[in-house]
Amino acid sequence: MITIERKGFLRTKNFFKNLKQYEIYDILEYYGQKGVEELQKRTPVYTGLLKSSWYFKIDKDGDDYWLIWCNDDIEQNGTVALLIQYGFVTSSGYRVQGRDYINPALKPIYREIKRTVESEVRRIGAD
Repeated sequence: MITIERKGFLRTKNFFKNLKQYEIYDILEYYGQKGVEELQKRTPVYTGLLKSSWYFKIDKDGDDYWLIWCNDDIEQNGTVALLIQYGFVTSSGYRVQGRDYINPALKPIYREIKRTVESEVRRIGAD
């Protein structure tokens, strides 16, 4: 005789059901704004336009969410934020060294998002 027990399966099913119902959008919106504030604090100030041009957006594709930070200060050579981040060559051939200010601004935000989501997943799993 073969016996099949479903013990634990119901708990797993409920876990994923609760996880699906959980809205991650609020967390991403909170950290999106927090990231904008950090980017604004760390952005080198020349005219102030670059600093005030940061924003974020949240995209959703199926069950996947994307938190994207953007800057719409555009000059003829490209996005000013990226030109400062990675450097550029002037029309006279002079190389301007990049200045890493984006990664240090967002790295703590990434860690906070990870901790928050992991904590929420554990909380839902315990319910």
